Amino acid sequence: MSQSDKDSLFKRLEKGLREFYVAPFRQSFARAQRDEEDLFMLMVFAETLGVPNPAAYYTLELLPVVYERFHEWHKRMGLDHSPLDHIKCC
Repeated sequence: MSQSDKDSLFKRLEKGLREFYVAPFRQSFARAQRDEEDLFMLMVFAETLGVPNPAAYYTLELLPVVYERFHEWHKRMGLDHSPLDHIKCC
């Protein structure tokens, strides 16, 4: 068995083991990531929504980055239409 065959075998074994251990938790990881993103979006848009935000000075520069994800965020939060007057996405 050559060195490249051994490397290939170990890579396939590693991929299989990773899938075996990660697959049951993939949905939990995705949910945790989505919840973290929702909290981040709330922090960025808090001042605009009327919630006092002590970090508003720092999150203001992030608004242009998150505007494109705003529609899917407010839909996930259960709001049919944009709660902000100056952002019309629906």
